[in-house]
Amino acid sequence: MVDEGTTVAAAVLAANEYTFRRSVTGEPRGPLCGMGICFECRVTINGITHQRSCNLLVSDGMEITTDG
Repeated sequence: MVDEGTTVAAAVLAANEYTFRRSVTGEPRGPLCGMGICFECRVTINGITHQRSCNLLVSDGMEITTDG
């Protein structure tokens, strides 16, 4: 459970998950810029891939999947 207004990226990090996605060569990637410019924080949310987690707020029932 996270506070209202928490970004998806912050919630994932609070769950001690640091690999949000993997590069094309398999390297673990995570948030870098924190404002949606770098695209390193992409996760799958409710089955929709490539969602920038630093720009989205957590909501009840949200299913978040990382490559970690």
